[in-house]
Amino acid sequence: MHIGSLTRVEIRIDDLTSQDIIDLLRGHLAEMRSVTPREESVHALDLDALRRPQVTVWSAREDGRIAGCGAIKRLDARHGEIKSMRTAATHRRRGVAALLLRHMTAEAARAGMTRLSLETGAEDFFEPARRLYLAHGFEYCEPFGDYRPDPLSVFMTRRIA
Repeated sequence: MHIGSLTRVEIRIDDLTSQDIIDLLRGHLAEMRSVTPREESVHALDLDALRRPQVTVWSAREDGRIAGCGAIKRLDARHGEIKSMRTAATHRRRGVAALLLRHMTAEAARAGMTRLSLETGAEDFFEPARRLYLAHGFEYCEPFGDYRPDPLSVFMTRRIA
């Protein structure tokens, strides 16, 4: 597969046992905690939560090297939540997140989901993520699932086929 400056990217369901994906996700959680002013506003999942049966994690690898990851947490039979979107520092601004998002959306549709939603930060740090989601058909929405209004959170959703 080729996108932008990416070549030979493989996206697969990940069992979260290899050290590179563990390091990527631990770094993700640490960064979310460092840029979010209140701990209760950090909604990133830790490794144990990502290993639950209702969560599927995909990793993207280029020539065997971790390029990024993303997950979907099944909220119910038709509704999934995007979680743990992360691009490795070595692969930023090369289209990894867009590639993963398209792949995960297609997989969610194949699994019978009709809606994907997400929570991301409201701070400037999260602006690139919000732009990515808007470019892929997500729209701002009210809190969903167990979320409550939070001035540090932005909620987005989109219908899928």
